[in-house]
Amino acid sequence: MNTDRPESTGGTVRVEMDGDVAIVTLDRRAKRNAINEQTVSALGQAFATLPATARAAVLTGAGEHFCAGLDLSELGETSAAEALFHSRLWHRAFEDIQFGRVPVVAVLHGAVVGGGLELAAATHIRVAEQSTFFGLPEGQRGIFLGGGGTARLPRIISVSLITDMMLTGRTLDATEGLRVGLVQYLMPDGQGLAKGLELAHIIARNAPMTNYAVTHALPRIADMSIEQGLLLEAMTSSIVQDAPEAKARMQAFLAGRAAKVRPPE
Repeated sequence: MNTDRPESTGGTVRVEMDGDVAIVTLDRRAKRNAINEQTVSALGQAFATLPATARAAVLTGAGEHFCAGLDLSELGETSAAEALFHSRLWHRAFEDIQFGRVPVVAVLHGAVVGGGLELAAATHIRVAEQSTFFGLPEGQRGIFLGGGGTARLPRIISVSLITDMMLTGRTLDATEGLRVGLVQYLMPDGQGLAKGLELAHIIARNAPMTNYAVTHALPRIADMSIEQGLLLEAMTSSIVQDAPEAKARMQAFLAGRAAKVRPPE
């Protein structure tokens, strides 16, 4: 992997480039990458200001864990108003991930807990290593999800499973995470980043407008009535296929210069 010089964003997040893929790394390894206010602000800034050459991104965590969630030492004696504004800070940062300029592949290992799972849910493709475990210990901490998990996680896994995890402290291992749809890929320990980069480089070769439509229009269509969804689909399709790159790709396919879809190996 040949990466350009890393850039630091707020001291707890690193951004570097591998060709046209941005690698965003949480780096609070002494805290198991638990997220404090500085870190969530840095995450939002990193994804809102990705280099112009980036066509996909990989999100991962330094050290033994992806992210152990909210840094609980920040809560202290906060007022309801302060907690509200803190939650909305997370919402804005994670919006910059889910509805940013490029698709994001998360590479997960170790703890993906609480706010860490909320962060992973804001990405588009999730790769887990065997060491990964998932938890929502809010019930045991006397708190509630505040980073968008109640909105995003039920669109990935069932409300009944989320309820179980929050009420009982149940954790899922990587194999269970794959089975219930929390992740799309499962890799041996130490091989997750290579797989994440492989997927991100495949994504980066797509037409940018198609990638944008998949990450922005598809989830919104899924939340609409059929009639509204079909209209947005038609409008999105017409805009995407009108892009010069889309027309060039279609001509290449018709001329027999593009690869055909093959069955899985």
